[in-house]
Amino acid sequence: MKLVTVADRGATRIGAMITRGAQNYILDLNRAQPGLPTDMLQFLQAGDAALATAQRAVAAAGERYLIPQSQVTLLAPVPRPGKIICVGHNYHGHTGAALPAYPDIFAKFANAVSGPGQPIIITRASDKVDYEGELAVVIGKRAKYVAQANALEIVAGYTIFNDVTARDYQNRTSQWTLGKSFDTFGPMGPALVMKDEIPDPGNLALSLLLNGQEMQNANTSQLIFSIPVLIEYITQAIMLEPGDVISTGTPAGTGASRKPPVFLQPGDEVRVRIEKIGELVNPVVSEK
Repeated sequence: MKLVTVADRGATRIGAMITRGAQNYILDLNRAQPGLPTDMLQFLQAGDAALATAQRAVAAAGERYLIPQSQVTLLAPVPRPGKIICVGHNYHGHTGAALPAYPDIFAKFANAVSGPGQPIIITRASDKVDYEGELAVVIGKRAKYVAQANALEIVAGYTIFNDVTARDYQNRTSQWTLGKSFDTFGPMGPALVMKDEIPDPGNLALSLLLNGQEMQNANTSQLIFSIPVLIEYITQAIMLEPGDVISTGTPAGTGASRKPPVFLQPGDEVRVRIEKIGELVNPVVSEK
């Protein structure tokens, strides 16, 4: 099941992405099952009962609750995560010769989140804005001190995340938060793909295209610290809650690593693809 958050006729609701033939539709879950929450965070907080209700609605999807995807606006599947926990230097080939001893954890704020098709805004404060295509994990259960063996039990599903970064701000200090958290610097989507559709998140092809040119190409099997390792490590310190997002890091090929560097410019298009999830496409515009 692929869950989405949509804006439609002035309202924001959750839905399920369904393909019928060559046409993509959104099943309006709140009309099909009026008892379900309209907000993704509340839906995830409602736990297994809400998930089972949504699955029944998808299995019995009637035409009157299907909306052509072209008639709604897809938002980030989790528009306001409680926490966005990111990981740096987590792909073989993206780090130096020495592998990190521990995951390099940092945070982004919810103001950065935007959805599919929404613009990445090049702020007037920086002209060194970079892309970072990543697999993101969305948490489904409240948990702390989670062992690796049980880590995927607290996962709701997976989505695509672009950890857009102002490299000049990032590199001014040892703390990356400000350079990572400019408005619109966290595109997410297009859907939250529930974990039953992705039994092995450690083996997914990932690529990023800038204006049609492939800039990043990797597989999540190249992660230095796997998703279970990350969850175990993070939950030693932090209580994870439904709707929290862990973005697992980006592979080699970022703009800043190229010679000469390639930074995002107004008029660009960034397209991140991850196997079994889909693609996240965002235009780039100038704040000016």
